[in-house]
Parts: sequence; structure tokens; C-alpha cells
Amino acid sequence: MSALMDLNIALFRVLGAGYQPDAHFLWLAGIVAEDSAWLCVALMAWAAWWHPAQRFHVLGALLAAAVASALAHVLAEAIAMPRPFVMGLSPAHIEHGVRGSLPSAHATVMFTIGLVFCLRAALRKTGLAILGVAFVTGLARVYVGVHFPLDVIAGLLLAGLITVVFWGLEQLVRRFVPLSTRSGQRG
Repeated sequence: MSALMDLNIALFRVLGAGYQPDAHFLWLAGIVAEDSAWLCVALMAWAAWWHPAQRFHVLGALLAAAVASALAHVLAEAIAMPRPFVMGLSPAHIEHGVRGSLPSAHATVMFTIGLVFCLRAALRKTGLAILGVAFVTGLARVYVGVHFPLDVIAGLLLAGLITVVFWGLEQLVRRFVPLSTRSGQRG
């Protein structure tokens, strides 16, 4: 585990703002780190509006995001990985609590939404845009000192796992709903 933490710290020193940040870049990173989730919400609303046939899937993505958030918070509390600013590697350039950082809840939720959207061809472009926002948000949260790079990667991995479970459940529903519909028509 020590080698992993050493890698995490080394990556943070490359990507984090540290104690002498560029003021303009820090301003932009702070906005992205704190407010980009609203862009994901807007993209989800846009997708639901322009793809009415996909609204149930968008709702499913929202449910998957809620599960992702809950799991990320439970795991972060259980793992209790200190944040970079708690370890003295950087100040917290945005306001943030000292709870565990692994995995990043922001990354987990945003990557989950993006990946679930990518399961549908009609939503794939929006999903890719959300994945891009998630990636940039993850980098911004590292830069402002509230996450390590591996926190964001762990969020992506957890999002991938949640998406696989979502896909599996979706396949089960597709398999059994037509059967129940057909049996209801017979009787």
C-alpha cells in the first residue's frame, strides 16, 4: 500500500496547485471543481428533453447516480484516505470537509452518468460529453487540493462497476418484461 500512496503523492505533486498556484488557473479550476456538476445536470435535462424515448433510461441513470453517490461516501468513510490538504501537501483552495477522499464522489457520480448514457446510442454523444466533464472535474479537484489522482481513478472504476450492474439489470428487465406482457395477453 505504501508504494501506491507514494505514486499517489508523486502524481499529486505534478497535478496539484500546491502552495504557489497560478492565480488565473486556480480561479478557473475552483469554478470547475465546485460547479461542473450543474453542467451534468443540464446535459441530463437536455437529453431527456430532446430524446423523449430515452427518458426512462435518463431516469435510470439518475437512480444509478444516487447509488454511486451513496457507495462512494460509504467507501470513503470506510477507507478513510486523508485528503492532500489534510496531509499538508497543499492548502484546500476550495472549502471542503476532511472526510475520506477515496473514491471521489464527484468522479463516481459523473462517470456513472456518462457511462450509463453511453449504453444507449441515442444518448452516447451526451454521455461522452459528460465523461469529458467528469475527467476535467476530476483534474480540477486534484488541482485545488481536495483529491489525489487515484481518488478520481477509483471513482471511474467504481462507476464502471455500477454501470456493469446497471447494464445487467437492464438486460434482465428486457428479458422478462416481454414474457410477462405476453402472458398477460393470454389470460
